Amino acid sequence: MWAGARRIHNMEQSPDAVWKACLEIIRDNISRQSYKTWFEPLKAVGLDQEGDLLKLTVQLPSRFYYEWLEEHYFALLRKTITKVLGPQGRLYYNIVIEKREEEPGEQPGSSMHLPARQPANEPPSAPTPRQRTPAEPPPAEPPPPRRGRPAPPPPPGPGPEMPTIANPFVIPGIQKAQIDSQLNTSYTFERFIEGDCNRLARSASLAIAQQPGTTSFNPFLIYGGVGLGKTHLIQAIGNYVKRNRSAESVLYVSSERFTTEFVQAIQHNRVSQFSLFYRQIDLLIIDDVQFFGGKEKTQEEFFHIFHALHQSGKQIVLSADRAPREIQGIEERLLSRFQWGLSADLQAPELETRIAILQRKAEDEGIDFSHDVIEFIAHNIKSNIRELEGALIRLLAHSTLHKRDVDLGLAKEVLRDLIKDTRVNLTIEEIQRIVCEYFDMPEDLVRAKTRKREVVQTRQVAMFFCKELTQHSLKTIGLHFGGRDHSTVIHANQSVQNQIETNPSFREMVDEIRQKIELRSR
Repeated sequence: MWAGARRIHNMEQSPDAVWKACLEIIRDNISRQSYKTWFEPLKAVGLDQEGDLLKLTVQLPSRFYYEWLEEHYFALLRKTITKVLGPQGRLYYNIVIEKREEEPGEQPGSSMHLPARQPANEPPSAPTPRQRTPAEPPPAEPPPPRRGRPAPPPPPGPGPEMPTIANPFVIPGIQKAQIDSQLNTSYTFERFIEGDCNRLARSASLAIAQQPGTTSFNPFLIYGGVGLGKTHLIQAIGNYVKRNRSAESVLYVSSERFTTEFVQAIQHNRVSQFSLFYRQIDLLIIDDVQFFGGKEKTQEEFFHIFHALHQSGKQIVLSADRAPREIQGIEERLLSRFQWGLSADLQAPELETRIAILQRKAEDEGIDFSHDVIEFIAHNIKSNIRELEGALIRLLAHSTLHKRDVDLGLAKEVLRDLIKDTRVNLTIEEIQRIVCEYFDMPEDLVRAKTRKREVVQTRQVAMFFCKELTQHSLKTIGLHFGGRDHSTVIHANQSVQNQIETNPSFREMVDEIRQKIELRSR
């Protein structure tokens, strides 16, 4: 896994050489696009030795980069630095600070020197005034929220909360109020964008959250592809129940964690405690139950827990990446129980929902993206919500790094390799059919010799989409339109482009036709 790792045994190496060794490791452990976006632009600016510590300093273009790296790549960076510099290696960030209203003392082009976060069992090195600031302030002074994103609300209920226990089944006499629900508090119904693609699932989820265990939706199983919001929705149920105290104990757990805990219970002869703990949960949420496939002992234990909870009127919420009957390796008796209540699927979001999701994400980041940019992303990235948000974050990162305004040109440049190429799904005949249906015109007229104005417009629009959405040559396109040559196709494309740029109503018409073509090509 750690291909390219090499140790630095002396200080004769340059910072660039050390960072290059780190990049070799990082490149082998993340996706190509993540590497290009978050690591390739970074430069090493220092390699110092203080006592036994070797400190590598890397320059970052903004505080945004620092927060992202610490949040998403802390473990990878820690392991990499240890591999390259040894146990005494440390990573520091030199962040270029731009002048901001809330930091009037900073000058444009000045920098802030921050150590990378240290592991929990390893205290951070002592800071010096102004220049060396710990990446994680002490608990009494929590770091301020990122600009553009409100601070999370305090937990409901008066007075101090009881300490929570992550794995309480190993502790006898645990109280329900001490069970850590394992929920992400940002997953709420208010932050879930509703559309035709998810309306049934969201409505059922809200009904369950309002009266857990009392509706006929028990169990409730949400299924759908990657990145469509399954985890968000099932955790929204748990957060709603906790906030309104409609159940005493709530637990969210992935199927993998459930399996791991069960294996540990077997190893330590605590299976009875494990089972008793899960049977006392009032709202049990299991994510990705398809991973139970092939794990016979885990399925057997979950079957008994499921049966006990259901008989006691406790609410069970599940998620999977496919319909229950399509899950492989699950016992028939368990599959039948998955279908006792309600199964709701999540579809890929339609255009309007994609636009709303992107607008919400932009608001969260405190960035005002133009409608053209939002529409461009929404039109071209359709598969799932995760890819939509990833495209927006990537665009923001590129804008921050290169100090460029986010406009349509930048979006096309930065996201060109993410845009799905739908051309292979379309034929010239299909495009002709869709365009002629829109204009209510017989298909044979666009291939005829007539030069009536309405026919010419329909023909030109059809040629325009054939050139844009297929891989056929201009000559081949012309042949499909009554044997016309390539110059006619070029003229048609130029004519349509000119009208799009100068005539708003014509542009709207072309956008409507494009949506119809995209729907047919899915």
